[in-house]
Amino acid sequence: MGYRKLGRRTAARKALFRDLVTDLIINERIETTEMKAKELRSIAENMITLAKRGDLHARRQVAAFVRKEVATAEGRDAVQKLFDEIAPRYAERNGGYTRILKIGPRRGDAAPMAYIELV
Repeated sequence: MGYRKLGRRTAARKALFRDLVTDLIINERIETTEMKAKELRSIAENMITLAKRGDLHARRQVAAFVRKEVATAEGRDAVQKLFDEIAPRYAERNGGYTRILKIGPRRGDAAPMAYIELV
Protein backbone atom coordinates (compact mmCIF):
# COMPACT_ATOMS: atom_id res chain seq x y z
CA MET A 1 0.00 0.00 0.00
CA GLY A 2 2.81 2.45 0.75
CA TYR A 3 2.07 5.77 2.38
CA ARG A 4 -0.58 8.47 2.34
CA LYS A 5 0.06 11.41 0.03
CA LEU A 6 -2.29 13.77 1.92
CA GLY A 7 -2.90 15.85 -1.21
CA ARG A 8 0.62 17.32 -1.20
CA ARG A 9 3.70 17.23 -3.36
CA THR A 10 6.69 15.30 -2.04
CA ALA A 11 8.58 18.34 -0.73
CA ALA A 12 5.53 19.79 1.01
CA ARG A 13 4.68 16.43 2.58
CA LYS A 14 8.24 15.94 3.82
CA ALA A 15 8.27 19.47 5.30
CA LEU A 16 4.91 18.81 6.99
CA PHE A 17 6.17 15.66 8.68
CA ARG A 18 9.45 17.31 9.69
CA ASP A 19 7.41 20.02 11.45
CA LEU A 20 5.00 17.53 13.05
CA VAL A 21 7.79 15.27 14.34
CA THR A 22 9.66 18.26 15.77
CA ASP A 23 6.49 19.53 17.48
CA LEU A 24 5.76 16.06 18.87
CA ILE A 25 9.27 15.83 20.35
CA ILE A 26 9.04 19.30 21.89
CA ASN A 27 5.45 19.17 23.22
CA GLU A 28 5.04 15.37 23.56
CA ARG A 29 1.40 15.77 22.46
CA ILE A 30 -0.06 17.47 19.40
CA GLU A 31 -3.48 17.79 17.79
CA THR A 32 -3.77 17.02 14.08
CA THR A 33 -6.01 15.15 11.65
CA GLU A 34 -6.33 11.38 12.05
CA MET A 35 -4.65 10.61 8.74
CA LYS A 36 -1.66 12.84 9.53
CA ALA A 37 -1.41 11.28 12.99
CA LYS A 38 -1.45 7.75 11.59
CA GLU A 39 1.24 8.59 9.07
CA LEU A 40 3.27 10.53 11.67
CA ARG A 41 3.27 7.56 14.06
CA SER A 42 5.69 5.47 11.98
CA ILE A 43 8.08 8.38 11.42
CA ALA A 44 8.11 9.38 15.11
CA GLU A 45 8.63 5.81 16.28
CA ASN A 46 11.53 5.45 13.86
CA MET A 47 13.12 8.63 15.29
CA ILE A 48 12.76 7.30 18.86
CA THR A 49 14.26 3.95 17.83
CA LEU A 50 17.24 5.77 16.33
CA ALA A 51 17.59 7.83 19.51
CA LYS A 52 17.58 4.66 21.61
CA ARG A 53 20.63 3.48 19.63
CA GLY A 54 22.35 6.63 20.80
CA ASP A 55 25.43 6.55 18.58
CA LEU A 56 26.76 9.42 16.47
CA HIS A 57 25.38 8.09 13.20
CA ALA A 58 21.87 7.81 14.68
CA ARG A 59 22.15 11.34 16.06
CA ARG A 60 23.12 12.67 12.64
CA GLN A 61 20.27 10.78 10.95
CA VAL A 62 17.76 12.30 13.39
CA ALA A 63 19.33 15.77 13.07
CA ALA A 64 18.96 15.55 9.28
CA PHE A 65 15.19 15.13 9.65
CA VAL A 66 14.18 17.02 12.83
CA ARG A 67 14.20 20.82 12.69
CA LYS A 68 16.54 22.81 14.93
CA GLU A 69 14.14 24.43 17.36
CA VAL A 70 14.60 25.27 21.01
CA ALA A 71 12.79 22.60 23.02
CA THR A 72 13.57 23.36 26.66
CA ALA A 73 14.01 26.36 28.92
CA GLU A 74 17.75 25.59 29.10
CA GLY A 75 18.03 26.26 25.37
CA ARG A 76 18.49 22.66 24.22
CA ASP A 77 17.09 21.77 20.82
CA ALA A 78 14.66 19.01 19.83
CA VAL A 79 17.38 16.50 18.93
CA GLN A 80 19.05 16.89 22.33
CA LYS A 81 15.71 16.48 24.09
CA LEU A 82 14.97 13.35 22.08
CA PHE A 83 18.31 11.74 22.92
CA ASP A 84 18.63 12.95 26.55
CA GLU A 85 15.04 12.75 27.86
CA ILE A 86 12.76 10.76 25.59
CA ALA A 87 14.96 7.85 24.45
CA PRO A 88 16.00 6.75 27.99
CA ARG A 89 12.32 6.70 28.96
CA TYR A 90 11.72 3.93 26.41
CA ALA A 91 14.90 1.90 26.99
CA GLU A 92 12.96 -1.21 28.05
CA ARG A 93 10.16 -0.78 25.49
CA ASN A 94 10.24 -2.39 22.04
CA GLY A 95 8.12 -0.08 19.92
CA GLY A 96 4.71 1.40 20.57
CA TYR A 97 6.00 4.76 21.78
CA THR A 98 3.02 6.79 20.58
CA ARG A 99 -0.73 6.79 21.17
CA ILE A 100 -3.47 8.21 18.95
CA LEU A 101 -6.67 9.45 20.61
CA LYS A 102 -9.57 10.40 18.35
CA ILE A 103 -11.32 13.63 19.38
CA GLY A 104 -14.07 14.03 16.80
CA PRO A 105 -14.62 16.25 13.78
CA ARG A 106 -13.02 19.65 13.31
CA ARG A 107 -15.39 22.60 13.21
CA GLY A 108 -15.45 24.09 9.75
CA ASP A 109 -14.61 21.20 7.46
CA ALA A 110 -15.55 18.24 9.71
CA ALA A 111 -12.13 16.61 9.26
CA PRO A 112 -11.64 13.82 11.82
CA MET A 113 -9.18 15.10 14.43
CA ALA A 114 -6.92 13.21 16.84
CA TYR A 115 -4.26 13.75 19.48
CA ILE A 116 -0.96 11.95 18.99
CA GLU A 117 1.14 11.71 22.13
CA LEU A 118 4.14 9.92 23.52
CA VAL A 119 3.10 7.09 25.84
